[in-house]
Amino acid sequence: MTVILPNRRVFLATGAAAVATGTLPARAQDVAPTTSMRGGANNYRPGAPIVERIGNGGFWMMGTVRRAGDGAPLEGIRIQVWAHTTEGHERDPHSHGATLTGTDGSFQLEMPQIVPAFGQPHGHLAYDDPAFDSVFLRPVMASAAVTSLHADFVLQPA
Repeated sequence: MTVILPNRRVFLATGAAAVATGTLPARAQDVAPTTSMRGGANNYRPGAPIVERIGNGGFWMMGTVRRAGDGAPLEGIRIQVWAHTTEGHERDPHSHGATLTGTDGSFQLEMPQIVPAFGQPHGHLAYDDPAFDSVFLRPVMASAAVTSLHADFVLQPA
């Protein structure tokens, strides 16, 4: 009987094949929580209503929400959205709204076109609920001509 001892090349080749075929478990426990961004909580309004759309729409705010650690998508998570838009300032109540994530953890909310405030077009998104640590995001857009903004949340259980 011949015994074949694996060398480095055999080890790397079989490891790569296992990853390519999905036979190795993913290291999902390494999914780190999202850190709040400076200025993200500016003009936050606790309890903003869940809405179908903010104003007349035309701009899409979207993203996903997952749990820190295992990266599982989170359903039914309330995400608040607000911004300085063609229809109002980010401090105006009518410029705020919230939506819930779907079964795959995704969310989307249509709102008026975001315009520059303090020289930068940017949106605000927030998760603030007792089940997970609060996260406030303030992503800056490349230009005021952009018609959508994608932001992902990875939430740390409280």
